[in-house]
Amino acid sequence: MGKDRKDIDWVITLVPFILIIALCIMFFIMPEQSKILLERIRTLFGDTFGIYYLIIGLGVFLISLYLALSKYGNIVLGGKSEKPKYTFFKWGAMMFTCGLAADILFYSFSEWILYASDPHISELGSVQEWAGVFTLFHWSFIPWSLYLVLAVAFGFMIHVRKRDRQRYSEACRFLIGRHADGIIGRIIDLLAVFALLAGTATTFSVATPLMSILIEKIFHIQCDRNIITVVILVITCIIYTISLLHGIKGIGRLADICVYLFFGLLGYVLIFGGQTRYIIETGFESLGRMMQNFIVLSTNTDPLRTSGFPQNWTIYYWAYWMVWCVATPFFIGRISRGRTIRQTILGGYIFGVGSTIMSFIILGNYSMGLYVKNVFDFVAQYNESGDLYQVIFNIIDTMPGASVVMIVVLITMIAFYATSFDSIALVASRYCYKKLGEDQRPDKKIELMWCILLILLPIALLFADSSMSNLQSVSIIAAFPIGIVIILIIISFFKDIREYERGNKNE
Repeated sequence: MGKDRKDIDWVITLVPFILIIALCIMFFIMPEQSKILLERIRTLFGDTFGIYYLIIGLGVFLISLYLALSKYGNIVLGGKSEKPKYTFFKWGAMMFTCGLAADILFYSFSEWILYASDPHISELGSVQEWAGVFTLFHWSFIPWSLYLVLAVAFGFMIHVRKRDRQRYSEACRFLIGRHADGIIGRIIDLLAVFALLAGTATTFSVATPLMSILIEKIFHIQCDRNIITVVILVITCIIYTISLLHGIKGIGRLADICVYLFFGLLGYVLIFGGQTRYIIETGFESLGRMMQNFIVLSTNTDPLRTSGFPQNWTIYYWAYWMVWCVATPFFIGRISRGRTIRQTILGGYIFGVGSTIMSFIILGNYSMGLYVKNVFDFVAQYNESGDLYQVIFNIIDTMPGASVVMIVVLITMIAFYATSFDSIALVASRYCYKKLGEDQRPDKKIELMWCILLILLPIALLFADSSMSNLQSVSIIAAFPIGIVIILIIISFFKDIREYERGNKNE
């Protein structure tokens, strides 16, 4: 069932639109000045106040364990006897693909290379011992806990409390009361939408050049890589727009295709890549070392800045996942109807973290095995050229049936992006309404507007020749205020579920 345009909140709809257009113009006209400004703000937030992100990350992870293992874990996100709407596989597939799945695939190939030359790895030991540890740490339990804790908070708000304002401000209502309808609520929602756009811009800008180089090599196209990237963005936009206009059913079908392609790729590399024993044993060892050092890794601040490793990587990743917490947890919360809080959190760790770890262990250890055995020096290739995308192509080119693998990787990444962004566009469209019931859908014109809006900033960043540092800066800056809002939502959620539990005891 649709919704009237008179119910649209034009402030939340138009202010982000105007802001993004302004930022696009700024990145086009003043790329160098924009870079300097971003770097200064990033230094303040990411370096001076970097511990803030680390505390939130570890704190939310501990809260996730408490929610899953405490009495609150029995609360059903829906009616008390309601059953899950989706099977575990379909639910897990939609949950995994609606987030950073395309980035997970991209970084799985290459992240250990980025760490290999970092002085912090030399401080700790060798590439073999530690590069794989950090890839697992940065993409597993703490990042996914940010999704899952907020997902149960939003799921409780939507399915149990039946709230008809699906926004960050509404999730804070039990704490800030009537201020959720006033200026404080408006500020919270505008910050959330800005963070949403910053996160999507960052993820699109990071990995789409890999898709461009794959197209260049597969089809032997000789033209400007930026032009190919824009074409990919437009094609992806068309795919996720079509999927979105078919609602959750369309998103679910696309998610199933993504997951089959993804696991098929992992299985092929594991079995036929020639590094099976090394992949399994190194992955097992890295996972054990990560678990053994989990608290140390979570609290490392490098106060003397001997390497700057946590500032360059851990803080960036926590910020990156935090800006994605605007849309993804809402979507996970919506599809988790009928599941308990315990099932949602532990199931999310099993499917989400499990799939992520498998990707990094198999794809990352495949190339790292070739490096440590002196077959291919991918680290030297990266240090010489600085072109990570070309290095990833070189990695794929070493695989048996490389041309087929390239096509599968390309299709999977496009499908992952489409699934991620149709779920984001769906949530963002719902954000535009003053009130929207659980079974009501936004106007299709609003959904179409968001589908287009989500690719504008990535294109601007692309033509501004944004470096990895610039893209990191966008996420770190946007995540700073969102961290405060996440804390408010969690406090409000605990107050709400305590009230709910007391109400049940009195019945």
